[in-house]
Amino acid sequence: MPVELEPRAPVAHKACSPCSGERMLCKQVSIESPSVTGREWVFSFDVPVPDVPANGARIRVMCAGACYHPRRSPSLTSLTSVSSGSSLATDISVEGDFPMSLPHHGYRDASLFPGYEVAGVIESLGANVPEDCGYTVGDRVILYPYEGVPNGYVEYLVVHDLKYLIKIPDTMTLSVAAMLPAGALLAMNTVFAAHEHVQTLLKQRGENSVCKILIVGTGGLALWALRIAAYHFSNTKDRVTITIASLKDDGLTMAQEVQRVNVVQWSEDLYEKQLIERTMDACQGHVDIVIDFGTTSRSLHRSMQCLSKGGVVFVIKDVADRLLPKFSRRAEEWQICLKSVEQGSLEQLRELVELVASGKIEPPPHTVYPAEDAIDVVRKLCHSEIQGRAILRFYPAD
Repeated sequence: MPVELEPRAPVAHKACSPCSGERMLCKQVSIESPSVTGREWVFSFDVPVPDVPANGARIRVMCAGACYHPRRSPSLTSLTSVSSGSSLATDISVEGDFPMSLPHHGYRDASLFPGYEVAGVIESLGANVPEDCGYTVGDRVILYPYEGVPNGYVEYLVVHDLKYLIKIPDTMTLSVAAMLPAGALLAMNTVFAAHEHVQTLLKQRGENSVCKILIVGTGGLALWALRIAAYHFSNTKDRVTITIASLKDDGLTMAQEVQRVNVVQWSEDLYEKQLIERTMDACQGHVDIVIDFGTTSRSLHRSMQCLSKGGVVFVIKDVADRLLPKFSRRAEEWQICLKSVEQGSLEQLRELVELVASGKIEPPPHTVYPAEDAIDVVRKLCHSEIQGRAILRFYPAD
């Protein structure tokens, strides 16, 4: 059912008064550099409610996924881009990829947690929006993470072009919908990219051939990729095998619960040779494709050694920009290929909504927290205390 647009009782904002020039205020949360800064990193403050764009809409944000994605700045170029569901401590490289100290960037920077995963309802439509635009006030929507997408950790945000909005079926909760625009979409695009290579290999090798895929990581990205791949390759019967290389214990358990796939634990306490041998045993030899969400130099180097000749490692673009130049010569020597994957398309996001709403793809576990508890949520993420995804709730969403 559509969410009612009544204001949240505890929040007492000024009413909009065109005559007096007073502006209505709303809450914004800024989640910045985590505890390595030695300072507070979560802030809550009042900001003016943005005006409704003439050709767009104003969205009341109900849920926002706790995802982090650094902006390109001199102080943050070493950071990686991953989606929540695994801790900051395990997802950011400890091999020199993380700067020793990070400056404080100001309350509204939100450099690590801009809030790209947004689900809410249309609160207002612009004056120039035609009646047959396909949207009405009260529609439940998510926001495609286009270039320049506004900070999602705020009670109201504006969209200048309605094409970036996607309606959410009444059967889907907004907390689930909030997981789709960033991490799930990126995972989907990565699986689609891998599918092209799978099709080529199976065609070249003949009818009884098998293609082996290794997915590295157990955070939100890896769990989405596992579910999407299991659905996407369901028609290939036994010709595609999937193995999860788990980066932590709880991820190992979660991966085993999702699908009947091979699971190997990549414990950082073991030597590289032992980890590679363990992976080879689980995969019954070298693999053809690695989808690596590990984000570190060590993880990528290990993934490359698990590949057969002609194999491909798919890496997130932000990580690829940093690591691929370092490994390109070695990849050429080993006759393997390193490919970067960017955010998926708007049409892919529409398809993803349909697949999740229909139950064909099951979302990973997630926990919803009040936005006021953001500082505790980030602390738990830093210490791997949250399984699956973390969602911040600004209003009662469903």
